[in-house]
Amino acid sequence: MKLHWYYLAYVMQGLIVLSTLYALYIGDYFVAFSGVVAVGLTMIPYIARRRVHIVVPWEVNFLIALSLFLHVAGYSYHWYVDLYPYYDKIAHFVASLTISLLGFLTVLLLDRFTCLRMQRWQIFFFIIMFTLAFGAIWEIWEYMLDTIFGPLLSKPLQHGLDDTMIDLIFDLVGAFIVATLGTWYLKNKNFEDVVDSLLEPGYENNKLGDCGKK
Repeated sequence: MKLHWYYLAYVMQGLIVLSTLYALYIGDYFVAFSGVVAVGLTMIPYIARRRVHIVVPWEVNFLIALSLFLHVAGYSYHWYVDLYPYYDKIAHFVASLTISLLGFLTVLLLDRFTCLRMQRWQIFFFIIMFTLAFGAIWEIWEYMLDTIFGPLLSKPLQHGLDDTMIDLIFDLVGAFIVATLGTWYLKNKNFEDVVDSLLEPGYENNKLGDCGKK
């Protein structure tokens, strides 16, 4: 993929920085801290490329940055409140697509570099379980923050059982979409060829597990 497509992720990173600075300006230090963490998370694809020579597709790179921007900006500019519940559900849906794609890439890498071997139907359910697990952890995290740091937050992160359940339903929908498209994409593809496209040239024969190549 041409390099200029990666500029979309750079734009999102810049917007995260601006949202973080704004949160700092208005004195919302918790959100500002979250923004700093978000910027660090957007660097993981670049670190993966430098350290283990895995090239994260630009679409996934962009979605990672977009998901984190929606989260930080939603709190910095109070979009979660002003545009509730629509903004919150859109942010959850985009995040679920991102996590699902990361789960898809994970299972491909595991298939290539470890002894794990999955059929397409198993990959389908792995992606769904992977995404829902992250969704559940996120809801638990929000509950813990509300419980422990509630007085320090500008607004509660959760709004009752209905809000939590709808968030998880959106997570499931995003996971189902990616799982369906991902397993369909693999229907006429060789797993090893797909993973080779995720590695920098010259590193296709790298072995990260005892089984090595299939």
